[in-house]
Amino acid sequence: MKKILVLCTGNSCRSQIAEGYLRHFAGDKAEVYSAGIETHGVNPKAIEIMKRDGIDISGHTSNNIDEYMDIDFDYVITVCDNAKESCPYFPTDAVKFHYNFPDPAKATGTEEEVMEQFREVREMIRKYAQNFVNENLKR
Repeated sequence: MKKILVLCTGNSCRSQIAEGYLRHFAGDKAEVYSAGIETHGVNPKAIEIMKRDGIDISGHTSNNIDEYMDIDFDYVITVCDNAKESCPYFPTDAVKFHYNFPDPAKATGTEEEVMEQFREVREMIRKYAQNFVNENLKR
């Protein structure tokens, strides 16, 4: 079984959404973890926008990358430029992937406009996660 780490700055939105979709699409083909170079807690709007797509991430926790230093990952996916640039040395032979998704936590406007930006980022991450699983976790 493959081990995947999704890494972001605060492990609150993008990495949590990616973890949810990767788990959903990978099923029993992978163990999926997410972490941040800091921990900001799981964003309630990320939980809500995933719930709207039928995926429950309310039990996720915000974890620091230091918690996973002893796991031998097959893949490490950074989902923001800051995490890619600020990630401490991570002793792994993992294949590294990077995609800089917009940060929905920085969205402004009405509640409806903010949730629309969360939805847009969720859809980008959903497509990315589905493609990642299809291309990298073939049986």
